[in-house]
Amino acid sequence: MITIKSFEVNYFSENTYLLYDETGEAVLIDCGCLRKEEQKELSDFITQNGLILKRYLCTHLHLDHIFGNEFIYETYGLSPEAHKADVEGLPSPSEQAKGFGLPIQIKNVPIGKYLVNGEIVKFGKSELKVLSVPGHSPGGLAFYNEKNGFVIVGDSLFAGSVGRTDLWGGNQEVLIAAIHDKLLTLPDETIVYPGHGPETRIIDEKLDNPYL
Repeated sequence: MITIKSFEVNYFSENTYLLYDETGEAVLIDCGCLRKEEQKELSDFITQNGLILKRYLCTHLHLDHIFGNEFIYETYGLSPEAHKADVEGLPSPSEQAKGFGLPIQIKNVPIGKYLVNGEIVKFGKSELKVLSVPGHSPGGLAFYNEKNGFVIVGDSLFAGSVGRTDLWGGNQEVLIAAIHDKLLTLPDETIVYPGHGPETRIIDEKLDNPYL
């Protein structure tokens, strides 16, 4: 059984997700922890629960989702894993910060592994299936667990909305098509954990999302 712990962090109220099972092995998804107290909250939780962080996964490489990359690398020795299209199609973190009007310098931590559609990420007795959901960013990804009935979608899909497509490499037609192809085809009761805001379900977005 996978336990999902979320942390709402940084200027953008981004959702950072920590997943772990009964073995104590864990994966981290989209570490947006920017402030020292946010980083401490995450690391304290990992320590207090005796977790072993095995992988660090990124749904995409927009600034608000990768503020914590340097912290994770320096603390746990884990390099971020993401889709190659985001590495090639997005500006550096510091250039993105300028675009958002943020006077901060963010270290660019090199990607340790490229993730591809259909790949299986294993930790403990659990696994996540990588789904390619481009459009919000060139290489947007989601991580699906069929057994526990959830999908972590980054900024592709929200409760009642979809991701913005006016940033670098965004494409609304591509995003909507990918949501229909990769996410709305999941079982109706699948819980959706987005990069911002509350969780939802696939069936609720099928019925009520005005963008779909």
